[in-house]
Amino acid sequence: MPMYANKSGKSGVQSYENTSDAITIHFKDGWKYVYDATNPGIATVLEMKKLAQAGIGLNSYISRVVKKNFSRRYR
Repeated sequence: MPMYANKSGKSGVQSYENTSDAITIHFKDGWKYVYDATNPGIATVLEMKKLAQAGIGLNSYISRVVKKNFSRRYR
């Protein structure tokens, strides 16, 4: 998993992994969340991938827009 750049220095995101239709976010608390074409939908996943690559705004986007709309979570 690539490390998240965390350009703001305040993100809870540690790393992420992209697949063709999903993104898995690994948070600093140890939880991994999978977001895919079903939950929250491909348009949202594409925006999350863009923010992950930019290294800024991903945690905020999840908190404001995506909220609990994930496919699954695990440790």
